[in-house]
Amino acid sequence: MSESANPRDGGVITTDIVLVGAGIMSATLGALIHRLQPDWSISVFERLDAAAAESSDPWNNAGTGHSALCELNYTPQTADGDVDITKALHINEQFQVSRQFWANSVESGVLRRPEEFINPIPHVSFVHGESNIDYLRKRYDKLAGETLFKGMEYITDPVEFTKRLPLMSAGRDFADPVALNWFDGGTDVDFGALTQQLLGYIGHAGTVNFGHAVTNLKKQSDGTWILKVKNLRTKETSTVKAGFVFIGAGGGALHLLQKSGIKEAKGFGGFPVSGAFFRCTNPDLIDDHGAKVYGKAAVGAPPMSVPHLDTRVINGKAGLLFGPYAGWSPKFLKEGKITDLPASIKPGNLLPMMSIAPKEFGLLKYLISELAAGPADRVETLAEFVPRAQGEDWELIVAGQRVQVIRKQGRGGVLEFGTAVIAAEDGSIAGLLGASPGASTAVPAMLDVLQRCFPKHYEAWQPQLSDMIPSLGHKLNDNPRLFEQIWDHTSKVLGLQNTVETTPNERGAHLATPSTV
Repeated sequence: MSESANPRDGGVITTDIVLVGAGIMSATLGALIHRLQPDWSISVFERLDAAAAESSDPWNNAGTGHSALCELNYTPQTADGDVDITKALHINEQFQVSRQFWANSVESGVLRRPEEFINPIPHVSFVHGESNIDYLRKRYDKLAGETLFKGMEYITDPVEFTKRLPLMSAGRDFADPVALNWFDGGTDVDFGALTQQLLGYIGHAGTVNFGHAVTNLKKQSDGTWILKVKNLRTKETSTVKAGFVFIGAGGGALHLLQKSGIKEAKGFGGFPVSGAFFRCTNPDLIDDHGAKVYGKAAVGAPPMSVPHLDTRVINGKAGLLFGPYAGWSPKFLKEGKITDLPASIKPGNLLPMMSIAPKEFGLLKYLISELAAGPADRVETLAEFVPRAQGEDWELIVAGQRVQVIRKQGRGGVLEFGTAVIAAEDGSIAGLLGASPGASTAVPAMLDVLQRCFPKHYEAWQPQLSDMIPSLGHKLNDNPRLFEQIWDHTSKVLGLQNTVETTPNERGAHLATPSTV
């Protein structure tokens, strides 16, 4: 280790790697680096007093483990009525990479107690109405034959619907026909617990500093970076010298990338969208549901606003979440400032940001309608999934901010609902912008950072990376035998083998006291 001082003492720190933000992205990158290069020192700086307190917090996301098994926005209907599954295959391939890394990390002792961060939960797509049913049938016909989606079921029988989703069937008028795509091999992922375990491992390589904000950074002539770090408790400022900086600060990443002055960050802007969920407070309702059920997004709604009713497993207990309900705030973080958006506007991104409003009228209309909605309107939206929903059984919780990427395109800009890795040409700094699919594809996103920022090392790391991720460089969808071997192995290591069919009540009882793996 090359650290020379503790930031709490107001001294100067020299470290190989600085990770800004203590969320799933920084934790994943830090764990990868420490496994590949254990002699490198790592310093993590998080302005809040806890790990994964923003987007990675389990109640700030649905924990779906985005694998495109149930999210309909990854299988859009084309103009000719067909269904495009290209993105679904890509997203699922990425999730398989994350899943392999987690399993290998359990085997190597980097992660412990997988039941604390991942549990088996069916993933389900749900629609009603003839035209939507026709779409879902086409989606099934396209996906069911693919290796990654083998085992998917198509269900239209009201009796079977009732058996599998009793909470959603009670009081439902089946004169309005329904359909499901059902996949038993889905998961619920607590990215907060996963982040905490990864940070515990990173702590062996350096320090994880909470209550410390990176306020500025500047590149030196020798290629290193000098960062100013403020202790938010003592108000002292420290100087940190690092060979490489990763900015995984969620919505706060844009401001720091702009301060870095790298040309690759110029022209980027951000559009914040806040979110809220209904969290169920009635244990009987929680016990009556055991799946993650996704519907279709409203017209003009962003992809991250697809309505869904999710079983969650947090601290060993089953929970139930519905949403999201969109809102708007100029803050870039849940614990941010109202000046975040205006402070992000620079000469280089002014035109791209101004050009978005006319192009995204549907999104603006959707946000306005969401902002105008009251408690009764939210319950009415929930009733599409839970026909007998009562407001007193649910509490509204704020899920945080998601800053969508605005990328310069020609003279204007384009709003992107995804993640973008921004890296300097010399590989000395990188940052992650955007919000979705985010955490579930953290491992492939961070492998991209390693490949772009450490190209010479990456070649030498390949054998070790292949041990961690056996499918690296291959498409599992094109290799059924390899996929089956990897799926069976990772399922066993992560404790995801669920061979006994259970009712929602039995699932709830099982999830409340997860078995030891």
